Amino acid sequence: MNTMNHKGCSARVDYDPRDDIFVGRVLGVRDIISFHASSVSQMHEAFHLALDDHLADCAERGVAPERPASGKSLNQWADEVFERAAQA
Repeated sequence: MNTMNHKGCSARVDYDPRDDIFVGRVLGVRDIISFHASSVSQMHEAFHLALDDHLADCAERGVAPERPASGKSLNQWADEVFERAAQA
């Protein structure tokens, strides 16, 4: 697995040997934003287009795009809160 980044979003990229293409999906959002291409340079372009299309669609519908998840679990967040409270 490899990742790509664009406009603050990350995408997971895998190679599908059966179809001989690269496939990607934006991480950390509930909407499914996926893309595919047959070369690395095309993959970058497909990722940018998919994300830009999603953002344009959100704007057209008057909906704020979901921000990518931080990757922190609630337990990690709670630990930080308790640590700060203990230091106060």
